[in-house]
Formats: sequence, C-alpha cells, structure tokens
Amino acid sequence: MKNLVLLVAITGASGAKLAIILLQQLKKKDVVTELIISRVAEKIIDIETDYKLTEIIDLSTKYYDVDDLTANPASGSYKIDAMVIIPCSMKTLASIANGYADNLITRAADVTIKERRKLILVVRETPFSAIHLENMLKLSRLGVVIAPPIPSYYIKPKNIKELNEYFVGRILDHIGGIESGIKRWGSY
Repeated sequence: MKNLVLLVAITGASGAKLAIILLQQLKKKDVVTELIISRVAEKIIDIETDYKLTEIIDLSTKYYDVDDLTANPASGSYKIDAMVIIPCSMKTLASIANGYADNLITRAADVTIKERRKLILVVRETPFSAIHLENMLKLSRLGVVIAPPIPSYYIKPKNIKELNEYFVGRILDHIGGIESGIKRWGSY
C-alpha cells in the first residue's frame, strides 16, 4: 500500500462520532490524515460526544484552521489522495455544488473536484428536500461519492457502535488502498 494522504473535514451536521471513528481507524492504519473542523462542528462535537476538540485533532497528522484560505489544501498543486467530509452539512453540500468556496473546507472540496481527485461526502439530513437531492445529483455527476450514513441491517448489529464502525468501513472501501476489515455480503 502506498502512503495515502487523506483530508478529513468535519462540518456542523449531526454525526460527529462517525468522523471520530474514521480518524481512529485511519490512525490505527498509520494513514496520513489532515483535518479541518468547521466552527459549528466544534459545537456539535461538544453536544454529541464526550471528546475534547484537542483529542480529535490529536487523531490527525496535521490540522488546519477552517478560515485559513492560504493553507496547503487550498491549492491544487498540494497533493492529497482523497477528501472525506464527514458529516457533511447541507450548507456545505450547497456551497460545494455551487462553487462557493468561502472557507477551507469548501475551497479544498472545490480543489479536489477540479483536480479530479476522490471526494466523499457523508451527507447528513433527513428527509432530503428536492434542493438537497439536486445538489447531490449535480456533484454525483462530477464523480463525487455521495454516502449518507444509512445502516446496513444485514450485518445484524448488536448496537449503534457496530453500525457506525461498519459504515466507516464502507467509507474506507470507497477511499481505496486501505483494508477496511468489514464482513462482506454473503459472509454472514
């Protein structure tokens, strides 16, 4: 496996625990991870988890301030292999779909698309409005992976932790080059 460089962004949608599980898995696998956390995500992390912001930042290799548009991921000449926005708010989705790069997360996503690198959006909202769906379709047509955290019940999960870990394994599958260790369909 080559040394992957992944950019992980956490936005202000519910589901911060998914980002933490992803970062933990990537750290265990010695994957280089760069991290951006939105201001609203900082508040959601405090509401939804028992983690301190510094604990989450420590799971990454490098951390960038969301308002620093001079940071490395703002440039197409800075090489990353993939970007995952987990969770991805509808505001962030709309910004990316319409080229509105007003912070480092949306700028880095814009760069990822223009450089034809892998972008995975773990969109969090229910139900989806027609606007949400149109934005997702627009990005999907550009090759962006739209991956709402929909449970896989065939794994017969015993708890929410198992559901979350399985979903994160599916994200690792989509990144590519990282062994997810999940059980496959037909192996149950």
